[in-house]
Parts: sequence; C-alpha cells; structure tokens
Amino acid sequence: MNGNWIRRIPVVLCTASLLAISTGAGAASLEEMSQDANQWVMPGGNYAVTRHSALDQINTSNAKDLKVAWTMSTGTLRGQEGQPLVIGDMMYFESSYPNYVYAVNLDNVGKIVWKSDIAQDNFAPTVACCDVVNRGVAYGDGMIFANLLDGRIYAFDAKSGAVKWSARNANPKIGQTMTMAPLVIHDVVLTGVSGAEFGVRGYITAYNIHTGKQVWRAYSEGPDNDLLVNPKKTLDGATGKPVGKDSSLKSWKGDQWKLGGGTTWGWYSYDPKLNLVYYGTGNPGTWNPTARPGDNKYSMTIFARNPDTGMAAWAYQMTPHDGWDYDGVNENILTDTTIDGKAIPTLTHFDRNGFAYVLDRRTGKVLRAHSFIPNLNWAKKIDLATGRPVVNPDKMTKEGVNVKDICPGSQGGKDQQPAAYDPTTGMFIVPTNNICEDYQAFSAKYKAGFPYVGAIVRMYRYKDGDVGGRLISFDPVTGKTNWFINDLYQDWSGVLTTAGGVSFYGTYTGWFRAVDSKTGKVLWQMKMPSGVVGNPITYTHDGKQYVAILTGVGGWGAIGMTNGLKKPTAGLGAVNATASLPDFTNLGGTLMVLSLDGSNAVPDKNMPQQKIDGALPAAHTAAD
Repeated sequence: MNGNWIRRIPVVLCTASLLAISTGAGAASLEEMSQDANQWVMPGGNYAVTRHSALDQINTSNAKDLKVAWTMSTGTLRGQEGQPLVIGDMMYFESSYPNYVYAVNLDNVGKIVWKSDIAQDNFAPTVACCDVVNRGVAYGDGMIFANLLDGRIYAFDAKSGAVKWSARNANPKIGQTMTMAPLVIHDVVLTGVSGAEFGVRGYITAYNIHTGKQVWRAYSEGPDNDLLVNPKKTLDGATGKPVGKDSSLKSWKGDQWKLGGGTTWGWYSYDPKLNLVYYGTGNPGTWNPTARPGDNKYSMTIFARNPDTGMAAWAYQMTPHDGWDYDGVNENILTDTTIDGKAIPTLTHFDRNGFAYVLDRRTGKVLRAHSFIPNLNWAKKIDLATGRPVVNPDKMTKEGVNVKDICPGSQGGKDQQPAAYDPTTGMFIVPTNNICEDYQAFSAKYKAGFPYVGAIVRMYRYKDGDVGGRLISFDPVTGKTNWFINDLYQDWSGVLTTAGGVSFYGTYTGWFRAVDSKTGKVLWQMKMPSGVVGNPITYTHDGKQYVAILTGVGGWGAIGMTNGLKKPTAGLGAVNATASLPDFTNLGGTLMVLSLDGSNAVPDKNMPQQKIDGALPAAHTAAD
C-alpha cells in the first residue's frame, strides 16, 4: 500500500438513489448518492475528487474487449475539458462555447430530452485566455448547474431543462470569464472566475441553490473582510500560526493587489466531517514579477473554507511571488494517509510548479513535498520547516531578462487535467507535462478587458525531444514513481481509476487507453475522432458497465491548433510545444461511450415506438 490508504465506503443500492432523484431529495443526499458507484453525480465522482469507481465489471482480464456502444456530437469544435454526469437513467454534459447543456435518456440514447442553447455575450471568447473550454456541470436537489463562458451561472430543472434561476457572476468586458465546473454543498453552489491574464482579481462565490441569491463571496487578495479571513483564527499552513492582520495587503506593493489575479478556475473538493471546502487560486496579475514585489498573497494558494459562511480556516501559498505562471488551481484529492505510523486526513495536490504536496487538511501543514516530474529546476526543494520553496536564483524571472531552460514551463508539471487515486495500490495515477520554457518578462500597463501579461514565453518539449507528456503512477509520500507511459505531447486528459484494476486516460493525439493500474501495461486503446482533453467517467445501466469520455482537442496546450496560431511564442508561449499536433488529429467534439460488448441493452419490444428507436428494428410482413 506504500503507506497510503483511503477509507472504503459501502456502495448504496441504485434503487435508493433513483428514489432520491425522483422525489427531489435535498442537497444533503448528494454525498450519499455519490457513494453509489452505478452513477457519477459530481464532477470528480465524489466530494474527495478521487475519480475512483468501485465498479469492476470491466477489469484487467476483459478490458481488451472494449468497443464503442454509442456516440454523440457535442455540436462544437473546440476543447472538451469536462465530463458527463449520470443521475439515475439520465446523462448530463456541457460542451465548450457556446456551452450547450444536454440531457440524454440512457434508456433511449438517440433521444435528447432537453438541450439548453442560451445566447451569450460574443465578446466573451475574445477574452478567454486559453481556449473556450468548459469543465462540466454539477447536480443538486433535482437541478443541473452550469457555468457559461460569459460569466453567468444557470440552474436548470433536471427533468425538463426549464431555467429555475440565473446569476451574473463575471463580466467579460473587464476580462472575466467562467470555465470551471461548479460544486453543490448543502444548499449552496460554489463557482469561481477566470481571467488573471487580464488583471482580474480572483474570487469564489456561493449561491443559494433554490433562489440564486449570493450567500457569500471570498476574494483572493485584498483586505481581510474581502478575503473572509479572521486574522486571529485563520491559519497560515506554512507556519501553523494565525495569518495576522492584513496579511494579503502587506504582501503587495501599493494597489497592485486590485489587479492581483488569483483566479479560481480549477476544481473544488469537500470534507463533510470537517465541513471544509478546498480549492486553489491561480497566478498573480501580470506575469512580470518585478512589477509586484512581495509574496503576492493569496495567489498560488490552497484555501480551506466553511462552505456555509465562506470563512477561511487556513491558507497555504505554494509559490510565493510567482515568476513562472504556476497557477495553483489543480485538484485537491482527499484521502486518509499513514505517515510515520499515524493515519492523517490529508489533501494531495499535484501543482503546476512540479511538486506533489501532501497537507494535513485540518490545518494546511505541509507533510511531504516531492517533485513528480524528472526535470524540475526552478526550485531545489520545498523546505518543510518553512513551507516555502528554495528557489534556484538562476531560474527566477525578472523584467528585461530572457531566462532560459526553466522546467517545468508555465503549463506546469501538470495543468488542470485531474489525477485519480487508486485505493487498491495506494498510488495516484497522474497525467503530466514534460515541458520547459524560455521566459522574458517586461513592463505591462493595465486596461480593462485587454491582456495584462507582461512576458514573452516559448515552451518546448524537454530537450526538444519526442516525449511531451507522461502518465505516471506516483506515491506522494515517498516521491517514488512506480511506472510511467511516455506520450508525444502533454497528457491533457484526466484519469479514471476503477476497482477492476483498470485506469483510463486519453492523449492529445486522440488515443484513449485502458491501463493496468498496478503495472502501467496498456490493455486496450482506440483512436478517438479527435484529441482527448476530457475526463473519463464510468457508470452502469441495466446492469452493464460503461465508460464515457468527451473527446475534442483543445485547451491551452492545443491553442495554436484551435486558434490557427503559428508564431512559436503565441498563445502565451504554448504554440511551439505542439506545433505538429495537426499532423495527428483534428477539431471536433464527440461524446464516446464504451462497453465490453459494444451495445446498449435492447428495450422491451412492447414499449411504445418512441422508446425503442435505438433497439434492433423488428421485421414486418406486407400484411402488417
């Protein structure tokens, strides 16, 4: 077990969860529903965001027999970075911009029960820094919650698609957009904001799921009241002491905090026992660190907050005074880990900066921090005594200097593509990037709605080789890589692990794979219609296990392809690293659903005609 373990929770009977859906049970039932492996009711599969399923019908012996059961176009061409939800007999998913939301009847997969097509502010795509992606919908109390790129969050009736309410959470005119998946906890739905590259000041917001009324909003930078920080009670995870008065303001020069970045476009997790929600904040405003001396709190930070009030329990800043765009928004996976003979409730975070952090999720204290990539050089280590990185001064960027060969590049050892936990082995299966960069900072002036970057970046595969990404099996307590699979480009797909011993992931070139979680052996693979940047899920229907994946190349790594960019430093430096990607795949969004026999259960022949449209048609004589 390599010292790691997670508490296994018994699976709840599917019939019970279906009853909860049909009767419109309260949001409190969502945790119980997530324990039913037959469904997939949250973006990360559960509040712990383990992306692990207890289903084992598909296993290491039969994964080679996987076939396509059915497919469906998303109706859009750009990057599909999300995942479907399965609630009872219904599947829900959201496309990239213009953010169609679909409800599909799994009893009749040719039937779209409802589809939302809401007109948006067409200015929004022009300020979406890194593709017009979306990371999925959320469910709670009979409603589907969806973020639109132009800054609005919608609550739809899950059965009919009727709009229950909507709220304006962001304004594209000042560079704010929304790409993240929301999360329902108790009677609030949490969502964030994107746009640090436009000088957006980050925040996370809670809305009442029934009325759409704003319950609280917590900013990433500024006065304590705006941050919902109690200077005497909120702990600094690095020191274990209270953060003190105006801890954020003191870490910025003048009013630079007002353009401070720290946006919240990643994944959210939740511990029901501690009643704490966890999320990370992104890069500080302007990529030029010379313009913002100080630690620039609380960009690049993991926050733990009470979801009912928004008050911060603790904050841990991973990359103070970021000079590399190492956003801290990646997923925080909650497990119970044995360290030095003690079982501790932990949070594991694979950061863009290339370090895998293991924190005590009660206090934010750093217990372990190991590099999970082979070429990290911007820092020598994370000092566990201080919680701070020991920065390599040769790789610290500064205005007017072209600093070369920084590893990892700004896309990080891993970007938002989520890892998964495998409780059988105690290992984390992690999609990674093998990217380095040259980085030249320069002075930038702020104007609302215009880029506020201040750096010229050129990314490239490590040593300009033919390995741009790796799928790894990693132990964050020991820092050991158990196995790895090399891929040509960054592995921008999320991972799914299963009790059948199989892990699933996809590649930028369009291969979707089933891998033995213990050994890394590829058991099966299929070339998808487009590159894979979505996140696999699994569920059962009529007793059969299915695996579903949204395909459609995109995201920051493929922005050259999606936007037709050719200059190596374009796309915030991303274009050069994947310049040859169009030789391997093409644009196009498709939902792919797989099963062992490649078919759906055939409905009863006595059902009404519209219910058997997907079944094998019956033969009729002329007399009929």
